[in-house]
Amino acid sequence: MLNKIRMNFKRSTTSMAIALMALSLISMTSIQQDAFAQQSQGMSIMATADKGSTTITVTGETVSNLTDVTFRVTSPSMNVVEIDQLSPGDDGKFVKEFKVGPTWTEDGLYKITVMQGIGNNSLYTLNVLVEVVDGMTERTSVTESNMEGNLIGPGNNAATDAGLMLDAIVIENGSSMFEVTGLTDRVSEDITIKVISPDGNNVVTIKQISPMLSGEFAAEIAVGGPLWKQDGFYTVYVQQGDNPNYSASTEVDILDGVVVPEFGTIAAMILAVAIISIIAVSAKSRLSIIPRY
Repeated sequence: MLNKIRMNFKRSTTSMAIALMALSLISMTSIQQDAFAQQSQGMSIMATADKGSTTITVTGETVSNLTDVTFRVTSPSMNVVEIDQLSPGDDGKFVKEFKVGPTWTEDGLYKITVMQGIGNNSLYTLNVLVEVVDGMTERTSVTESNMEGNLIGPGNNAATDAGLMLDAIVIENGSSMFEVTGLTDRVSEDITIKVISPDGNNVVTIKQISPMLSGEFAAEIAVGGPLWKQDGFYTVYVQQGDNPNYSASTEVDILDGVVVPEFGTIAAMILAVAIISIIAVSAKSRLSIIPRY
């Protein structure tokens, strides 16, 4: 009888130990999950606009989809020109468009403030600047983010990694200079411009510039001198940092130390068409370029 009591006591003790172990594991898992959830916080926004447009688009993402997002736009003299509010989607994303209207009378940088909550109850507050001149937007692609943690996965943070865009080279006819222009969403990092000779063996020009607050950048490249003695297409490389999304290249044609306009081929085609038209009209009207004897 005594042995039976001892066996029952051991079984009870073992069951209790297993139960306590399971409870401990559940508690540890809950703590880890809470810690992970606390790591994921913040909001990210991106403001974009085309040059000469009247529309500014603000896209964003937040980890808190239960709190409304408030927008406030202030003029260069700090006057409030527009206020709005919306609810983010279930995925935390939101989009808001602003139209440059009659209250946008000043030229300069307008500040767009994006908040979740107001005053002491504000969760996140971010600001971006957009330039407006004569009632039209300058080309803009700017981002601001305080995202933290592991909530944002691959493909979801395009707003903070949009890249660099290189425009067509600006050339004047017969010019000894050309201009490189483009747009980037990283306004705090310098841009390196490098020009390589047609044979690919020589760096003929290298310079570093800073983008404007709107993300636009421009640099004039002078042509001529012993480094530009080759005729052909010179490659213009533009690089900002080490990210491949922030690099681009294009070509410019140099002949006898002078930039060849991009429209040269089109002009030749127009001239050829004009000559053919003259010959066709002459034949139809029985006019002859070569006199008859």
